[in-house]
Amino acid sequence: MRTSHRCFPRTLLAVPLIVLATMSGVVAAAPATIDVDARQAPRGIMSAHLRLPVSAGPLTLVYPKWLPGRHSPAGPLTSLGGPRFTAAGRTLSWHRDAVDMNAFHLEVPSGVTVLEVDLEILTSVAPDGNVQGLETPRTATESLLILEWNQLLLYPADTRSDDLSYQASVHLPMGWTFATALRTAAVTADGAQFAPASFTTLVDSTLLAGRYFRDMPLGGTPAVTLHIAADTPVALNMSAETQAHYKRLVREATALFGATHYDHYDFLWALTDQIMPDGLEHHESSDNRSPLRTLVDDPIRRAEANLLAHEYAHSWNGKFRRPAGIATANYQVPMLDEMLWVYEGLTEYLGDVLSVRSGLLTADEFREEFARIAALMDTHTAREWRSLRDTTVSAQLLYYQSRSWAARLRRQDDFYQESALLWLEADTLIRRESKGHRSLDDFCKLFYGGPSTAPKVVPYDFDAVVSALNAVQPYDWAGFWRERLDRLRPGAPLEGLQAAGWSLTLTDTPSSMHMAHEADDRALDLHYSLGFNVDDEGATIGDVVPRSPADLAGASPGSHLIAINGYKWSKELLQDTLAAPADSSRVITLLVEKDDMFKTLELKYSGGARYPNLSRRPQAEDLLAKIAQPRAAP
Repeated sequence: MRTSHRCFPRTLLAVPLIVLATMSGVVAAAPATIDVDARQAPRGIMSAHLRLPVSAGPLTLVYPKWLPGRHSPAGPLTSLGGPRFTAAGRTLSWHRDAVDMNAFHLEVPSGVTVLEVDLEILTSVAPDGNVQGLETPRTATESLLILEWNQLLLYPADTRSDDLSYQASVHLPMGWTFATALRTAAVTADGAQFAPASFTTLVDSTLLAGRYFRDMPLGGTPAVTLHIAADTPVALNMSAETQAHYKRLVREATALFGATHYDHYDFLWALTDQIMPDGLEHHESSDNRSPLRTLVDDPIRRAEANLLAHEYAHSWNGKFRRPAGIATANYQVPMLDEMLWVYEGLTEYLGDVLSVRSGLLTADEFREEFARIAALMDTHTAREWRSLRDTTVSAQLLYYQSRSWAARLRRQDDFYQESALLWLEADTLIRRESKGHRSLDDFCKLFYGGPSTAPKVVPYDFDAVVSALNAVQPYDWAGFWRERLDRLRPGAPLEGLQAAGWSLTLTDTPSSMHMAHEADDRALDLHYSLGFNVDDEGATIGDVVPRSPADLAGASPGSHLIAINGYKWSKELLQDTLAAPADSSRVITLLVEKDDMFKTLELKYSGGARYPNLSRRPQAEDLLAKIAQPRAAP
């Protein structure tokens, strides 16, 4: 998909159906079809009609369960309406498997060759981003929608997704524009029909549509395009400078990896405050979701700067090269997440590196982002009993849990940011051992590069990563990673920052990136002083840092902050209270409401405001500056 398309009234546009030859790699048999009606998606409902080639006899169909990039059995089964099965005009009975809730059993009558299936999915289950919203995220607003095909698909049990061919079509609200990595066979009055594709490719090709839409070619060979849908037209106003940075992102990624593994690439970016911010990688596209004002409010833009860079890097790390435990035959086979420290951790590191090399972040902001994630990881005392490896193995349990008590209990996605700190350490180690002749860039070219190819999957395991690192710079890489993945200790891994010439410090001045993330999260972040964060609108306390003044005073996540020292709560009052001169006898009194009861908390804190920053280590080489240097030609 190299361009997006707008839906027009039938009287204005009559496009003949173009039948394309089946794409290479798709089975030659007549494909199944899926026709999605998304015209009511803004109302909260999306439906699909499937036609599946079948033969007489018992049949088990399954609903996709283990979703790539979700690292868990996150198929939104509880939001599914149907299935309703018919054949030759007759309604067929069916029963759900008593153990596998995603499996449906039925008997296909004699002489029937086509089974028709009707499904519905809710698109506005939990717009407030609570736990339910994490498990079944909202996918549509009044002005845009995100179509994840897996939510409306069934396929035969015990089959390889690569071996199945499906032809998709979609109906959209009139006048809306859409984009997807699927190849368009025909544009219709209210949507499109797409070329047949494997079931794998279809699931991997999210569609974005909206009332207000913008396309931006970003260059590259093969071509890369940015498609943006927003809830308001003004939110599409990306500056020429920012657009130039995204064009450079394409060049920097190609320079880093040395090759591409897609036929084209489409960034799909939804800007809305009604859908939870998120990012999901695909091989030839990415599904990105950010706050409405991301492009017009510079602090929010900075906080979101690594999103597209992270998801783009996944085209190489996670889609082309994929952990063997995640490279499953279909979407019912459990995915083994133990290698997420590479899949997500290295991608998190490279997302920040590509952001600074492309100009989306300045060198100062790049350092500030490392200070922010290092300090945040340092508050996670669950590290004393839960290893980093366990966060990967347990991702299917932890990934979509509430953030309450994350530092104490869950550290559910530390395999992103803590692993990024470890990959920084690996980068500095390679630079030190090779006396500056090699870096992690060389590993990226070796492991993810090679000749450019069309989309394909090359699985890897722990030994393959170690072998590639040793080929770049001989070292005990197996011991390096095993020790860091399995160790239990209270502090975050700061050795990489120190080797890069910097130390984590807490000062009374918030960095620009700290303020950017506060704006993005609409929250006041007091993790490093009082020990909690509180959202701007509901005045609700979020995670509480273990052993902090708030923790020792008995603060609980989910409590509503009513007053500070007897005065009505406000963000400014809390900031002014912390800015007052230090007093060893000071007690900050918070009046909170929890479970319809009021409670007074007394926080003993003599210090002032504390924010994470980095300070230069004397006589140490500034390797962060070298890592941040662009690699592509201007």
